[in-house]
Amino acid sequence: MTELTDISALLLNRIRDVADHPKPGVMFKDITPLLADPEAFTALSDALAQIAGRTGATKIVGLEARGFILGAPVAVRAGLGFIPVRKAGKLPGATLSQAYDLEYGSAEIEVHAEDLSVADRVLVIDDVLATGGTAEASVQLIRRAGADVAGLAVLMELGFLGGRARVEPALAGAPLEALLML
Repeated sequence: MTELTDISALLLNRIRDVADHPKPGVMFKDITPLLADPEAFTALSDALAQIAGRTGATKIVGLEARGFILGAPVAVRAGLGFIPVRKAGKLPGATLSQAYDLEYGSAEIEVHAEDLSVADRVLVIDDVLATGGTAEASVQLIRRAGADVAGLAVLMELGFLGGRARVEPALAGAPLEALLML
């Protein structure tokens, strides 16, 4: 437990609160100081790679955009492939898409379906679990592509926004792991 406490303290000390961003009343959690610190970024990558190992993942999906930054080094550390899930219209060629509702409208994400197969167990990685809409849609998208969902891992969960309650049914028993609960 001491190791997890030490990693949590290191990570928390490198996340900066930015008031009123992107709009008044929002407290944005800025991870750029964490990314700039090689010790903290390495500790984060190692912790997420351990989750990938525990879940038996064969591929990592990173959610646009900070999930790319976190997921790619995890894939390298764990010896797995990396697949970006992008906003609609950003990937070239044939894609599989998933629309979803947000509290202020709707959005759509896409993946190259040929990058996933029925043999894959996919760990979804993102920086934050907030309301859970994007995470839930990514899980649905991965399953529609024919792959199995190994779990969802995030740097931080903003529990007061209720994302866990939204995404856990979609995970259907696959683990949801947050390194930090805020």
